[in-house]
Amino acid sequence: MTLTELCDHLHVPAQTIYDLRCQGRGPRGFRVGRELRFRASEIEAWLTRMEQDDARRHGPGAG
Repeated sequence: MTLTELCDHLHVPAQTIYDLRCQGRGPRGFRVGRELRFRASEIEAWLTRMEQDDARRHGPGAG
């Protein structure tokens, strides 16, 4: 998946993905030439991690 496709899928600007990756919180990707690409399996795993982290921070008993 391209960066543009990922951004369209998540409804976020590319800068959001770049920022998350710089913080070590974004999806793992790889370059094909100059273009950043993401495996669908990695995106799903990353989204699952984000959901779990959010549930720990904001779920029942959090805080």
